[in-house]
Amino acid sequence: MATIKINGMRCAHCSGAVTKALEGIGGISNVKVDLQKGEATYAESRPVPLSSIREAISKIGFEVAD
Repeated sequence: MATIKINGMRCAHCSGAVTKALEGIGGISNVKVDLQKGEATYAESRPVPLSSIREAISKIGFEVAD
């Protein structure tokens, strides 16, 4: 499982949007978002470039933290 920090999530709607965005990336599954920690964990069935993840998250108005 991989974990990324995400800035700007505040509610269940945010969590759902992030989950949907990540699950829309080929190769990513089992997405779990933790609002309190401000992070998402996911499984990769094949390597997914971080740039693809950043792009999907930024398109919905959030930012992957460094």
